[in-house]
Amino acid sequence: MNLEKFERYPLTFGPTPIEHLPRLTETLGGKVQIYAKRDDCNSGLAMGGNKLRKLEYIVPDAIASNADTLVSIGGVQSNHTRMVAATAAKIGMKCVVVQESWVPHEDAVYDRVGNILLTRLMGADSRIVEDGFDIGIRKSWEEAIQSVKDAGGKPYGIPAGASVHKYGGLGYVGFAEEVRAQEAEMDTKFDYIIVCVVTGSTQAGMIVGFAADGRADKVIGIDASGTPGQTRDQVREIADNTADLVELGRKVRDDEIVILEQYAYPAYGVPSTETNEAIRLAARTEAMITDPVYEGKSMQGMIDLVKKGYFPDGSNVLYAHLGGAPALNGYAYTYRNG
Repeated sequence: MNLEKFERYPLTFGPTPIEHLPRLTETLGGKVQIYAKRDDCNSGLAMGGNKLRKLEYIVPDAIASNADTLVSIGGVQSNHTRMVAATAAKIGMKCVVVQESWVPHEDAVYDRVGNILLTRLMGADSRIVEDGFDIGIRKSWEEAIQSVKDAGGKPYGIPAGASVHKYGGLGYVGFAEEVRAQEAEMDTKFDYIIVCVVTGSTQAGMIVGFAADGRADKVIGIDASGTPGQTRDQVREIADNTADLVELGRKVRDDEIVILEQYAYPAYGVPSTETNEAIRLAARTEAMITDPVYEGKSMQGMIDLVKKGYFPDGSNVLYAHLGGAPALNGYAYTYRNG
């Protein structure tokens, strides 16, 4: 497998720490050891998060294209558009982000705090659009790209989640390589990796990365999209493309794409009672802050799987913490009493 041939623009601090979560482990019965890989602490750029791993491989292409404006899209509380705005500020480009009404959530300050506040603070042109949730290529994004051209600028388009970009999966191939190196240092092996999946490139990159040592089917995707068929198709497409790019040398098998659908309810970006319980448990046992859109749902999934005995006793489970805590501010009323 060959990741080294791709140019990478450093936006992160380097390898992210893996920490054991002893109090969460104990609270869930102690039969399964739980660890977290802290991609939420991966950078000094606007609170970091998983999108930066992807953007490190996309930025060289943007610079080579002589673009002057990064153009991307997400929901109102999008972590991804925050990270694109941060990246643009860091490399000295302008930024236009379309923020669609992906979440049926009516908190009074939803469109003024958290991710979108930080996005605007970094100088991005943030455009609120009323269109609903869809992980695919969006007309509003294409129109934003055209508007930059019409104004005489040179846009570089980055799709939602940086996912269906030709290099969108490379960053999380690197994640798998990083985990292998850390396992050797720690003299530990992780039996399962838990990851939230929506637009697909984080899990798809991991699948390709862990396919190199036969563990792709141990990457357990917790769907938070509520549109799992579309998400699965997108993970497949990105995994196939990424496997070709890094010369995996074989196709990713269907059984290596594991996506659990039962935790996304009631809708994308809307936390269930169980999501909220999971967020509180992680916060009160480990002071690890998760959000109601992504990490709360993958935490909910992991907690439920541990309780159901999904993981054999003695397993080491690695929770991939992808960031996203700023979105909590958009749900201030939900968590007003903790």
